[in-house]
Formats: sequence, structure tokens, C-alpha cells
Amino acid sequence: MFETLAERYISDIIGFCQGLSTFPERGTKRDDLRPDLRVIGYAKRATIAFSVKTDQVIIYGVFYGGQDYDSLMQE
Repeated sequence: MFETLAERYISDIIGFCQGLSTFPERGTKRDDLRPDLRVIGYAKRATIAFSVKTDQVIIYGVFYGGQDYDSLMQE
């Protein structure tokens, strides 16, 4: 059962990320961490870091809970 829940959660995150291509200019700009970086919350438990290029959305990472994505994005 837990595996099924985990698989569904991951599938939902992937679907959410794919949906960013429909309206990519959402989320909070974080140019202070990396040029063109945006972050957006997912299901109150995860943060997705991404950027928008001319014809694509680049996902840099999906961070959970209290992970320090600020430090990771500055590397």
C-alpha cells in the first residue's frame, strides 16, 4: 500500500511539473539564488525549483519539508 501511495505522489508531482509548460511564468522569482530561478509549492509539502527558457521549462529539483533549497540552488 505505501508503495502505491508513494508512486501516486511521485506521479502527481511529475504531472504538476509537466503542467508548468501551460503557464510557466508562475511561482516566485528567486533571482537572488540563481538567474531566472522560480520556485512554487506543491501540496504544502514540496517546493519545486525551475526556470523558464524560450521553449522549455527546466526543473532543477523537488525539495521536501525543511530542506534548505536556498543553499542547494546557490551551488
